[in-house]
Amino acid sequence: MRHLLDAHTLIWALDDPSRLGARARTILEDPSNALMVSVGTIWELAIKTGLGKLSLSLPYRQWVERALTDLDITVSPITLEFTDTQRALPFHHRDPFDRLLVAQCLVETIPLVGADTVFDQYGITRLWD
Repeated sequence: MRHLLDAHTLIWALDDPSRLGARARTILEDPSNALMVSVGTIWELAIKTGLGKLSLSLPYRQWVERALTDLDITVSPITLEFTDTQRALPFHHRDPFDRLLVAQCLVETIPLVGADTVFDQYGITRLWD
């Protein structure tokens, strides 16, 4: 099954797995699952590390390459359908990167692996504990 990872899920999976919810950990460890991360999430990490708002265990590029390889993650592009869906979402959440993930989950009918309960207001399937 395909699963989209939120930014903190990706970070914790590599840098602090003890912070993952039990279900999230099971999903990440199951080789039959196809793990995905939005290119928007990769962009978000670049912005936050560049601004000094986020520290990773390795320099940014090295860290991303290692995360993608070690966790066998596919990077999903941002599509026009995702952006159009995001544009029409109610503003339960103002973070554009998180709203993009919601849109992708809605369009592709896939679950999001993440701890943030604000996603639940959008009617997507969120998996964590």
